[in-house]
Amino acid sequence: MSTVVESSVARIGETAGAIWRLLDENGPLPLTKLLKECDEPRDVVMQALGWLAREDKIQMDDDSRNKTISLK
Repeated sequence: MSTVVESSVARIGETAGAIWRLLDENGPLPLTKLLKECDEPRDVVMQALGWLAREDKIQMDDDSRNKTISLK
């Protein structure tokens, strides 16, 4: 694996940890607020959410207007 890929994976993993801590401290958050709270580009946050979803750590509830992210 190249160092660029390794650093990207590390950044996504670190962001996943930051998201987990944010949800643990604040409870469920709308996706829009979560994106504002994370100091990372949207694509990194979305990849980190995918990481957490794959590990079955989060739940995504979708109503007609908002998507809310919470810990399982």
